[in-house]
Amino acid sequence: MAGLSHELGIDLGTLNTRIAEGNNILIQEPTIVAILMEELKIVEIGQSALDMLGRVPESIEVARPMRNGVIAEFEITENLLRHMVRKVTGRMLLFRPRLMITVPYGVTSVERRAAYEAGLGAGSREVNLIQQPLAGAIGIDLPIGTPTGNMIVSMGGGTTQAAVLAMHGIVTADTSSTAGLKLDDAIINYVRRKYGLIIGQPTAEQLKIRIGAAVDQDDQEAMEIQAQDQVSGLPKPATLTTNEIVEALQPPLEEIASTIRRVLEKTPPELISDIIDRGVALCGGTSLLRGIDRYLTKALGIPAYLVDNPTTCVVEGAAKSFSMLEVLSRSLPRGI
Repeated sequence: MAGLSHELGIDLGTLNTRIAEGNNILIQEPTIVAILMEELKIVEIGQSALDMLGRVPESIEVARPMRNGVIAEFEITENLLRHMVRKVTGRMLLFRPRLMITVPYGVTSVERRAAYEAGLGAGSREVNLIQQPLAGAIGIDLPIGTPTGNMIVSMGGGTTQAAVLAMHGIVTADTSSTAGLKLDDAIINYVRRKYGLIIGQPTAEQLKIRIGAAVDQDDQEAMEIQAQDQVSGLPKPATLTTNEIVEALQPPLEEIASTIRRVLEKTPPELISDIIDRGVALCGGTSLLRGIDRYLTKALGIPAYLVDNPTTCVVEGAAKSFSMLEVLSRSLPRGI
């Protein structure tokens, strides 16, 4: 029966949701919905809803149902997940799919239960949960089945998770809410302080992606933005440079480095020597920030490197883990 049904890995993230089966990425959509408030009806999901952010009347709310990697709005998340699963499997199924849903390391039993119930509500016949650092390590083929130490840092939109793994399990780990969205907030606050201008999260994200970096760059780039004067309320342009974004991002980047240091401090010395030899694997959308590998290498004193598939390794690992359920079973969190 398993051969006739879908086995889907689902990375249910704060900013993006991805679904994979086998080696194929089937869906990559923003985790966001547009809701008609009077009827509490979802009118758009994913990219279409994201395009509406900050551009809709009061009758429509554009909401992110995930916060810091966990479900904040259960019904909305369940509907979003059902929509995406049906998009992959179709409505007419002989057998309902099996799901492997990623969750952040250290989530509470209530948060695990919410992810489990959302998976069942999406129309699955079986729901398994896997910690995102473990899924990421499987997705980049780290040798986690050996007694040697491997370290991965998953930097997403809502959480940064650092973990040391060995023997198909997590030896020590920590999770911080300082991640992509906090970097956007740092840029918003910097522009307000320095220029007296107000910008939204989408503009801050564009500054981060297009000209942002974690360390000073020799080649300066600039980007002009349209903002709102916080005194007069009128539109006003401004031009920001790469090194200004670098300056804005230093406080949250130091918090990310501190999270990784806490994990290293709790790691047995035998595994630390392995990590020094192998380096620290960086994944997640925030790991695409220019120079963040150089920043963390200097901050930690250990080589850090960007993996080949930083944005998709977690969902790829979730999909691959179906073939490893027997050896992973003692390490996977339970939804109930």
